[in-house]
Amino acid sequence: MSAPVIAYADKLKALIDLSAGINLKFSDVDALMAYILEAAMKLIECESSSLLLAQKGGDSLRFAVALGPKGAEAKNIVVDKNSLAGWVAQHKKPLVLSNANKDKRFFDRVQNKTGYITNTMIALPMTNGDEFIGVIELINKTGGREFTPEDLELTTILARQAGIAYANAASYREAKDTIFALSDNIKQGGEYHVCIAKSACMSDLARVAAAAAKTTSSVLITGESGVGKELFAEQLHLQSPRSDKPFVRVNCAALSQSLLEDELFGHAKGAYTDASSCRKGRFEMADGGTLFLDEIGEIPLELQAKLLRAIQDKKFERVGSSETISVDVRIVCATNKDLERMVKEGTFRDDLFYRLNVVPLRIPPLRERRDDITPLADYFLQKFSSETKKNFKGFSEDARQVLLHYYWPGNVRELENSIERACVLGTPPLINAQNLQLSSDVPGTAESSAPQKGFVPRSGLTLKDAMNEFKRYYVESALRTSGAKQADVAKSLGIQRTYLSRLLVELGIRQ
Repeated sequence: MSAPVIAYADKLKALIDLSAGINLKFSDVDALMAYILEAAMKLIECESSSLLLAQKGGDSLRFAVALGPKGAEAKNIVVDKNSLAGWVAQHKKPLVLSNANKDKRFFDRVQNKTGYITNTMIALPMTNGDEFIGVIELINKTGGREFTPEDLELTTILARQAGIAYANAASYREAKDTIFALSDNIKQGGEYHVCIAKSACMSDLARVAAAAAKTTSSVLITGESGVGKELFAEQLHLQSPRSDKPFVRVNCAALSQSLLEDELFGHAKGAYTDASSCRKGRFEMADGGTLFLDEIGEIPLELQAKLLRAIQDKKFERVGSSETISVDVRIVCATNKDLERMVKEGTFRDDLFYRLNVVPLRIPPLRERRDDITPLADYFLQKFSSETKKNFKGFSEDARQVLLHYYWPGNVRELENSIERACVLGTPPLINAQNLQLSSDVPGTAESSAPQKGFVPRSGLTLKDAMNEFKRYYVESALRTSGAKQADVAKSLGIQRTYLSRLLVELGIRQ
């Protein structure tokens, strides 16, 4: 009788040592869980172990960590609520089985895929207080033995410790990511946006941007309103050798021709009636750094020649002065207009276009990179939960489906506005679909962005012309729904009023 007592005492001591190790490793969630499961296999004397994490929505679990002979092949397999792990998740009770693969709840996909036979098993819930995190499975007691009540007692203690440690590690990682983003923004003067993208196409663009950043070549960023063109301009600067120099922004659509010329090049004393002193323009302010010309398609034709010379020769004169000023400025431009079409129409200089379009970057609309929707939505939820002082934990499954299937005509800007509105109107802990207030009339789904509800583009059109027809249809629908005020229509579309005004002219829409 003495040997089992000693053996059990040794196991308790090992469990205490394991708890100490958990506290040392809690900053890395994946390493932490692998450490716990590996220790559990030694402690309980079994062949393999795994952690299945609850998926959002609560109807399935995923093999997040799997150790043992076929662990690598089992990782990321998803099991449903009718499995053994699903039963443990629903009932929050452990299972101890002698012939697990004979149980009607046994999920045989892993066994069929790996060829590894499951005989004996302990499966128990991993929780942190009332919060369910996942299911720990310990499989096949060594030597063909069966699991004992002592094994269950030890694993129950272990699962409790693991749940607390997992929650701490997850909170630590989330806080660390937040602090990093905030400190990075502070380090950069608090003027840069956080870059969040998970889709393959955005990763490819990021690699192109990183390569272009090392050069001094002009970059032309194109894409619809709200896709994140300014964010890419910032990254081009931050990843360049000029990152410690100024990053100066100019919105070419916000000023008239005379004011824009003054803004870009500055003026001499006496150039105007009230010009009592010299004023530096943005080119001088950006000397040594990067000048970002947003909405470059709006620059008047009469000013384009002077801009071309400043970009090409790095020389210009202030308004009202004959003194030539030399600067070293890297040019990055952005537009949502078709500059090639404008060149053909004679409203944009071809020599200026070719000078700007050395490295083209097209940012795809959000509906073409739906893998970015969830991480962006989660980021905005965290941001606006803090601003509204509401402790939102996430989105309901219905809300997530709405986010993923919505057409997003206003792109990331519209997504941000929608999440902010939902945080203002919603009640914690979850944002639901109703809080988002996204119209089901908006055409397009995750599977297809083809217009619905009666809109059929004419046959024989180019893609560009078909898209313009859709824009006209969609804007006219918004005008009928939101009324005559452009500010209200622009808000419903998630775009700026100035951009709506230009759309009405470009699309030939009369109010």
